[in-house]
Amino acid sequence: MTDAVRFDDDGLVPCVLQDASTGEVLTLAYMNAEALRLTLETREVHFFSRSRRELWRKGGTSGNVMRLRRLRYDCDEDALLALVDPAGPACHTGERTCFYRDLEGERELVPHEALPELERTLAERASERPEGSYTAELLADPARIGDKVREEADEVARAAADESDERLAEEAADVLYHLEVLMLSRDQSLAAALEVLNGRRG
Repeated sequence: MTDAVRFDDDGLVPCVLQDASTGEVLTLAYMNAEALRLTLETREVHFFSRSRRELWRKGGTSGNVMRLRRLRYDCDEDALLALVDPAGPACHTGERTCFYRDLEGERELVPHEALPELERTLAERASERPEGSYTAELLADPARIGDKVREEADEVARAAADESDERLAEEAADVLYHLEVLMLSRDQSLAAALEVLNGRRG
């Protein structure tokens, strides 16, 4: 299987790490053949440091290991994509991802980042239970969460029938928010529902 990978003249291949649950790109580093072998054998991502000229296990010092779920390669066979379950931040700065800066100075989220960011915010509310937090109020009353999901689902259906596209998007956002809270109240994430969808393919 590893014979399909084309290493460069230095015996290296770039590898992008992507959160398997959220789709967020975490970092980019390089593997040599030994790092690739160790990654596949241990199911924890290993890299080769170009500056130190040595193998290293991602998270070996910080504890923020990257557990491998899938390892894909591109159409030219000269780049890898590791789908991982991160145990913590991927960046040595403490940021979740190494790609936390924007050359144009923006920190605006793009659409695929919305649900993962919401999930992390909800987890904080669940842990801290700040006074005045709507999320904390819902989590303290599980039956109310189910009622709100039903209510919001009805509202999005009515918006689809006779309201503007903008209202439809707003009501759909309300459904997603309350659905995330519902899953959290059962110690689940939306990724569990997405795995079910994947299982229904074909």
